[in-house]
Amino acid sequence: MSRFFFLFLVFINIGFSSCYGSSRSDYLQNECLKVPISDFVGSLKSIIDVVTDVTSTISKFGNFFGDFRLGNAITDCLDLLELSADELSWSISASQNPKGKNNSTGDLSSDLRTWLSAALVNQDTCIDGFQGSSSILKNIVAGGLNQITSLVQQLLTKVDSKPSGVNFTGKNDKFPSWIKHVDRKLLLVNGISADVVVAADGTGNFSKIMDAVESAPDNSLRRYVIYIKKGIYNEYVEIKKKKWNLMMIGEGMGVTVISGNRNYIDGWTTFRTATFAVSGRGFIARDITFENTAGPAKHQAVALRSDSDLSVFFRCEIKGYQDSLYTHTMRQFYRECRISGTVDFIFGDATAVFQNCQILARKGLQNQKNTITAHGRKDPNQPTGYSIQFCNISADIDLLPYINSSYTYLGRPWKNFSRTVVMQSYMSDAIRPEGWLEWNGSMYLDSLYYGEYSNYGPGAGLGKRVNWPGYHIFNTSSEATNFTVAQFIEGKLWLPDTGVRFTAGLGV
Repeated sequence: MSRFFFLFLVFINIGFSSCYGSSRSDYLQNECLKVPISDFVGSLKSIIDVVTDVTSTISKFGNFFGDFRLGNAITDCLDLLELSADELSWSISASQNPKGKNNSTGDLSSDLRTWLSAALVNQDTCIDGFQGSSSILKNIVAGGLNQITSLVQQLLTKVDSKPSGVNFTGKNDKFPSWIKHVDRKLLLVNGISADVVVAADGTGNFSKIMDAVESAPDNSLRRYVIYIKKGIYNEYVEIKKKKWNLMMIGEGMGVTVISGNRNYIDGWTTFRTATFAVSGRGFIARDITFENTAGPAKHQAVALRSDSDLSVFFRCEIKGYQDSLYTHTMRQFYRECRISGTVDFIFGDATAVFQNCQILARKGLQNQKNTITAHGRKDPNQPTGYSIQFCNISADIDLLPYINSSYTYLGRPWKNFSRTVVMQSYMSDAIRPEGWLEWNGSMYLDSLYYGEYSNYGPGAGLGKRVNWPGYHIFNTSSEATNFTVAQFIEGKLWLPDTGVRFTAGLGV
């Protein structure tokens, strides 16, 4: 409690705005904090101490074998708290050295707000994992977890959310320092020279994808390319946080398939159901299918989960039913992907842009309502949200015969400040005229932020849309511009050197 009281005094006594710390040497070139750097860093270090204390408490239960779901929840919490500690440490390093390796984009404000937002989310995910467990451990650790959340929320208010003024010159000088410039346009090269090849038939360096992942160096500043030949790979792949700059290339959607069936009903936490999970920063995937085959009756069953900052998924398929794509945290970009599912099948608290994707609702359980998105933003200072642009939002082939009796919505508010914008996209008649679905009565309808701009198709009519206070119809392009690649995920600063195609603004 004494540490919490100390931080409380810090926050209430340093609420002024300043571009400088205790001296001119503390000046942040691209950013203005609302507190001196020394106080900001001191608060970060104190929060890390609290994270360490909570981790120590939870780790004492690490050998608990009496409850499968509880064991998974404990493992999740330890991993998530470790992520929080890392994200807070990155924030310290970037604040003290804006040009160092931890400054990902050149926009320090965006980096800090992204990492603090992720550190905010991790504790909630930890607590959520105890759902369905009879253990009292949740009550034991909830106080410490909530303390971390509260402190990070307060610190998030100390980072200026105004544009930092970073100018994009079209050159490589703003590309993340932890990715070599020689990697630019890798995605456009036909004959990529892979570091290792995975082949199910034994003709490559490895027959299992995880073996190839483990062969990659830690914290690599060089792109490490894993080529995965055609085949169905029945394995669970987890790319840990130290595996930077991995690139996975398959032979096409439905050709290179990574498949699993973990699910909530069988005792897994939602976080741990993922067939494919990635935390290492700078991840790129191309021409791969990620699927969870558990089926609608198994409830939460994630095909792909990403905590990878500045990650790209290009021409990939994410296929499942409930909770197919878990965009847990960080900045993510999806281009020309095929994403399908039933309930909340794009969910999480990342800052993610989907461009030129097929987003397809599938047939679920009888009388079940489909919701495409469930964004989990819980604090208004978080930069997170979904932007869906130039996409085709329709029914998958299994739902087409039931289109007149099915209920499919663009999204529903998972947390208080859920944020999703759909613009310049086609909507088929699978989308209900109301467009959006409430979570629980009037809960969050005032604080959410949902928007639509210049959509078309039989499901895009605005005449019968919901009239919630948080729902917005954009009448001008200036409103929609805030949710473009350039503005929402600072895409001009890091996407050019990945080689992936993207539209920075609203296009023509």
